Amino acid sequence: MIPVANVVAFLIAAFVLIVIPGPGVLFVIGRALSYGRRAALLSVLGHSLGVVLIMAAVAAGLGTVVAASAIALAVVKFAGALYLIYIGVQAIRERRSLREAFQAKAEPVGTGRALRQSVLVGVTNPKAIIFFSAVLPQFVAPEAGPVPVQMLVLGSLFIAIALVSDSVWALVAGTAREWFARSPKRLEAVGGAGGVLIIGLGASVAVSGTTN
Repeated sequence: MIPVANVVAFLIAAFVLIVIPGPGVLFVIGRALSYGRRAALLSVLGHSLGVVLIMAAVAAGLGTVVAASAIALAVVKFAGALYLIYIGVQAIRERRSLREAFQAKAEPVGTGRALRQSVLVGVTNPKAIIFFSAVLPQFVAPEAGPVPVQMLVLGSLFIAIALVSDSVWALVAGTAREWFARSPKRLEAVGGAGGVLIIGLGASVAVSGTTN
């Protein structure tokens, strides 16, 4: 069993890291502004699923290899950055359809598409790889049981906190979008703004590699 002191210290570190808005939060906000609360919440879920895959890979030993290889880390970083930019461009191109979609009470992004896109964003999250491979092991107690199991337990706590925090951001941003939707021009503008936000996120990841 993981020592209580280790769990508490990890929860504090995870909470501080998650609640401070980073590019991961900006991605969710961009989706909320472009497509609404439903798409944003699906993006939160998909992103978390992607991070779960990273956590499982790190627990199996893959994270150590990636973190130690500058080339592998760069590939992951730029793949994620390019995909974010692509999603942002799509949001801008589809901004004119937001008014019709909103009036028809339909989502311009389907459930499957929203999940697939956000899972890929989560899987190509370089900060998650670094966090799970370099930071999380510091809170593991080898004498307390199998290290991979402890990493999965602590990682699951991290993801649970992130799910709650990101969902709150999604709901808040989605509510703001509904206010903008009262004006067709404002709705198109906010849809484009969401796309620009996601593109900016992609550029930021490409330059700094910082994600949430």
